This record gives sequence, structure tokens and C-alpha cells, in this order.
Amino acid sequence: MSTGGGPVPAARAAAPRGWHGVHKALADPLRIRLVEWLMERPRSARQLADCAGLPADRLYYHLGQLEQAGLIEVAEYRRLARGKAERIYAAAEAEPPGDDASPQETAAFLGSVLEATAMDITAAFQAKQAGRRREVDVTRAALRLTDEALAELRGHLAQIAARFAESQDDGTWTRLVLVLADLQDRPGGPATSPGSPALSNAAGARGPALLRDVSTARMPPQNRL
Repeated sequence: MSTGGGPVPAARAAAPRGWHGVHKALADPLRIRLVEWLMERPRSARQLADCAGLPADRLYYHLGQLEQAGLIEVAEYRRLARGKAERIYAAAEAEPPGDDASPQETAAFLGSVLEATAMDITAAFQAKQAGRRREVDVTRAALRLTDEALAELRGHLAQIAARFAESQDDGTWTRLVLVLADLQDRPGGPATSPGSPALSNAAGARGPALLRDVSTARMPPQNRL
């Protein structure tokens, strides 16, 4: 950790945290976007404010919640004029273990994911209207899948995520959101994994899979909006 020549506060060992606190920390679309911007590269609160189009003082509470949940960390202290310093935040390397969130917390988190996605789509179309180039593909389809077919589809999606997980230096950051949601109860009794599948990590990606940025992605044209 560097401070540009200034003293560095002693780092405290992060206490193990479960997904309980992470769900609560991410139950806000702004916090989801903050984590995603920090996955691109470390940023200060002022730089994040520019991304969000909000005053920096509106972000400090949200950054504190994300830091407390272990999702982000202070990577360094950047020296400013008159002896001041600002924190540079980065996405945390370690992923919190376990999954002890309540159904209500999981639902709030997933609602925030969808709201953050809608904000990304809206921003992209506003940029297109302003004459800038943005690519947006949205696919909504219903498939009849056996358990075996669902497992195969998940495997293919994981391979696609792994294929494009490493960002290209000359690529454009593109949001990829994958949702598999049964519309009916599956035969064969209760689910074998009570945890939230939306938080499963694919291809060794850092942090929740739904927050992982990839350089490019294309979905099949079926029912494209």
C-alpha cells in the first residue's frame, strides 16, 4: 500500500464474513455499480462520483458499507495539495464464504441487480441518442429444460464466461447479465442447494458472478428486444 510518501495506517486483518452482510451491502443498485466500477480499476471517491454523476459526499456512506462487507478495500492513499490525502478504493481480492442470507435479503439483492442493469441499459440508449456508439442486446426467452439440459446450459454459460473473463486492453467494457429462473416447480422434491445460485462464482471470477465484467458478449437472437 502506497501513500505517495506519507504514513500508512496499519492494516487490520479482515474478519471472515458470510454472504449475509454481502447481500445487505449490495441491496442497493448504486453500490452494485460502485463495485463494478472498482472491478475495472481502482478509483477515488471523486472519480467514482464522476462515474455516477453524483457529488462525492453522497458516496462515502455507500463506500463504507461495501468496505465493511469486505467487497472493497483501500488500495492506497494518494497525496493531494496542502498535505491532504485521498483514499483510492479497489475491489477486494478475497471472496466472502458461505451463504446465510434470508430470502428477503436475497430478493432485495437480486432486485438491486436488475435495477442496476436497467440503469446501464438506459445510459447506453441515452448515449446512442446523443450520437455515440453503444451496442445493446437483450434476449428474453422461455426454454423447457430437464435437469440434465439445465446443467448442460449452465456449463456452456460458464465456459463462455471463462472465455471472455480476461479483459482485453483494447476492448470496451460491456455488461453481461445472465439469469436462469424456473417458471415452474421442478419435479423430484426440494432443491439440493438452498443457497442463492445467483451468487455462485464462475470461472474463478473475483467477487459475485453477477458483478463480473467481461470484455464482450453476444446472446442468441431469439426474442431479441
